[in-house]
Amino acid sequence: MNWQDSYNRWNQFDALEPNLKQNLVEIKEDTNRLEDAFYQTLAFGTGGMRGILGAGTNRMNIYTVRKAAKGIATYLESKGQAWKKRGVVVAYDCRHMSEEFALETAKALGVHDIPTYVFTSLRPTPELSFAVRHLGSAVGVMITASHNPPEYNGYKVYNETGGQMPPEQADLLIGYVNEVEDELQVEVLKEEALQEKGLLTWIDESVDEAYLEAIKKVTLQSNIIASESDFQIVFSPLHGTAEGLTQKALKQAGFKHVHTVEVQANADPEFSTVESPNPEEHQAFELVMDKGEATSADVLIATDPDADRLGVAAINTKGDYQVLTGNQLGALLLDYLLTHRESVPVNGMMIKTIVTSELGKAIAEYHGIKSMDVLTGFKYISEKIESFEQTGEHTFLFGYEESYGFLIEPFSRDKDAIQATVLACEMGAYWKSEGKTLFEALDALFDQHGVYLEDLHSMKLEGLDGAKQIQNIMEDFRCKPVNNVKGLKLEAVEDYLIGKRTWMQSGESEEIGLPSANVVKFKLSDDCWCCLRPSGTEPKIKFYFGVRGDDRKQAEERLEKLKSSVLERL
Repeated sequence: MNWQDSYNRWNQFDALEPNLKQNLVEIKEDTNRLEDAFYQTLAFGTGGMRGILGAGTNRMNIYTVRKAAKGIATYLESKGQAWKKRGVVVAYDCRHMSEEFALETAKALGVHDIPTYVFTSLRPTPELSFAVRHLGSAVGVMITASHNPPEYNGYKVYNETGGQMPPEQADLLIGYVNEVEDELQVEVLKEEALQEKGLLTWIDESVDEAYLEAIKKVTLQSNIIASESDFQIVFSPLHGTAEGLTQKALKQAGFKHVHTVEVQANADPEFSTVESPNPEEHQAFELVMDKGEATSADVLIATDPDADRLGVAAINTKGDYQVLTGNQLGALLLDYLLTHRESVPVNGMMIKTIVTSELGKAIAEYHGIKSMDVLTGFKYISEKIESFEQTGEHTFLFGYEESYGFLIEPFSRDKDAIQATVLACEMGAYWKSEGKTLFEALDALFDQHGVYLEDLHSMKLEGLDGAKQIQNIMEDFRCKPVNNVKGLKLEAVEDYLIGKRTWMQSGESEEIGLPSANVVKFKLSDDCWCCLRPSGTEPKIKFYFGVRGDDRKQAEERLEKLKSSVLERL
């Protein structure tokens, strides 16, 4: 079926939801917008789906949500009656249509007699992950588009362990979703019928209380928090879901001075005070820094809309507030955790992604702890945690990724900004008690292990043409590896699509041992590297760069040479 046929099918559907019918009228004369809305089915991938809100098969709307929910129902039916009875937990964030999509999920599952547990109001992603485990459900669904712009929403699916589905499981679910031929014809029950049949349960604060009880495990040195009673924190949820739980978690840990950026404390689907509600983009900290100046804060905290990503800013050596990168914050948290944890198991394991700084590996080795690299995506960290618990081979100690995602205690199985906030604030209080800022603590790590610097360059290439451009770039770099960086020698090429690592000097290849992914990484001498990866959630291709130097000057020079060598090709 071509896009015109898909459009006609929607346009001729008499029962089309009124707002979506109006949207079709608005874009009727714009061929480009029409084609983009209908040229494909919104992809349901290993992380679920994410897209622009609106009418069309390539958009987030009640019909694409119903299709996803029907796929989940078929997946659970394939696993047997016992799995169906365990039901599905659904949470949602502050975005447009999030609450409606949560209820549509329950209505589509109800046709199959699958009970659904829905939070009464918005909740963060890590609590959804926790709730799956706490309630013993078979599947979890989080309605969120994370840090995407306001016109987006998304649909993340979690398995019974509380983690996003690993590839094998996800492929099975994707197959069932794709079997739904006509999303407009998916049956749903009315809310009243769900209530009458006992298939809809509203979740209240009892899960919040259980989550907060679990988060007590994150605190390592309550005496430090008590001794630094004047420690000042500024917190912003960036109009998202983190306000309530984060405030309670910090108070529970003993922090007395938490200043909120009031204008950003209320949920707002337009994220009206920031260009992007993403703590990775440092403009999101503008109002947080203003509040920090006004309160002489020691640490500034910002979380993204669904509270799985955490950004932290502190005073730098020039006396200004500066945002730590995800790599820097992860390294500091790891070092603090391994230094101050009461006991570190001999079989302990730190997990990071392949595009995360090598500083974490150096810190783990210094403490006698093994480390492991996984593909980008926290589901791979979650999968390893579950494997460790099943086999007892390792004990999970810490997991993180450069994109501001951290996990300390595995009662959640996704990155958890609330956990990380509690530990980051404790760490800030500790270093203050030692007369240091977080940036001075970071410099101490550089003195000990070498100066590690990283950078990220993203290219946004939208639509069908953009997808082709991204594929062409990936093919070009696979054919012509990065090998012309002055002072750095190409040592190995890791092509994750074919799962091979090739050593350049010997020409020998070996298995990488990770799932297939459209990623290529170039490992250079002196712990330097770069990596290319199309985004799984946005129309972007990302270029990651990492270097190590004996001092900052050498590291900065290497980073600039590596970046310019790669980006000039574009």
